[in-house]
Order: sequence, then C-alpha cells, then structure tokens
Amino acid sequence: MVIKVFLASSSGSTAIKKKQQDVVGFLEALKVDYAPLDIACNEENRMWMRENVPVEKKPSNGIPLPPQIFNEDSYCGDYDTFFDAKEDNTVYAFLGLPPPPGSKEVPVEERNGDAHGEEEQVQEEGEGGEEEVAEGETADDEATEGETAGDEAPAEEEEEEAAEETDEARAEEEEDQEGADDDREEEAE
Repeated sequence: MVIKVFLASSSGSTAIKKKQQDVVGFLEALKVDYAPLDIACNEENRMWMRENVPVEKKPSNGIPLPPQIFNEDSYCGDYDTFFDAKEDNTVYAFLGLPPPPGSKEVPVEERNGDAHGEEEQVQEEGEGGEEEVAEGETADDEATEGETAGDEAPAEEEEEEAAEETDEARAEEEEDQEGADDDREEEAE
C-alpha cells in the first residue's frame, strides 16, 4: 500500500506550505512510505485529486486544497483530519495501515473488543490461569495509574496548545482561501 500525499510545490500560501511540511515531516518521522504527488506541475495529479476527494469532504467552493492524503485510491483525508488523527494518536488507522510493533496506537481489531476476549479466555482456563492474570492485571493497573498521574498536567497543556493551534490554523485557512480566490481571479484575467 502506497500513501499518496498531494502537494503544491509552488503555493503562494504560507499556511498551505506549513500544512504540507507538517504532513510530510510527520510521515517521515514515522518512517511511513509515501509518494508526494505535485498538483502544481502535473495537471493529471491535480485532476485525479479533485475527482477522488469525496463530495462531502470538498470545501464550499468545490476545490480541495493540498495537502490531500490517500491510501492507494482510498481517500484518507485532508490536513484537518490528519491533524486530528495525529492529536488522537490514531495516524496509522487514519492512513489505513497497521501500527508497527511497540506503537502506542491500538489496532482497530483491539478497539472493537477482540483483545478483551483473549483475556477472558485465559481467566476461564483454570486456577493457575486466573492467578497469573490477576497478578498481571494488578501490575498493569499500577503501571497505568502511575502513567496517568504523571501525564495529567502535560495533557492539559497539550490540549490548550492544540486549541490555540486549531484557532490559528482556522484563521490561516480563511486567509489562504481568500488568497486562493485572488489567485484564481488573477489566473482568469
């Protein structure tokens, strides 16, 4: 599976450039294989992207702006949905990829309850299994409590920062939209 990231190499919008850099930089940090596809220099890429972004995901003017992300031909989302997945630590699910071993992201199957079924089976096996599970659960519970207690303050700060970034991103997006409208008017002339 190839992740396709549609980008504009020559965008006049600083916000679009920042969003593109954010997506590409994060994918590179995760070592996710992706193909950057330029819509500024390649009309086929531009048309393919515009045709394959679902209607309900297109902005009011009908023209989706980069970056747009696909897994092969399957639409993943735009920058805002990517940013949300990044904040929720669900980027692999967003991209339609299995998380790598050791990842904090929980695979989709486990979120649907399959992992809990395995624990219940172990408990039902017999006395030895029950004691081991009980000890393991206590150790997991203590580790979880310790991690949660230490992470509460930074989580609040991260939420505040995320809210500020979201407000800034919305303001930049509005400016970009105005700039894009101006660019289209200039092209029309």
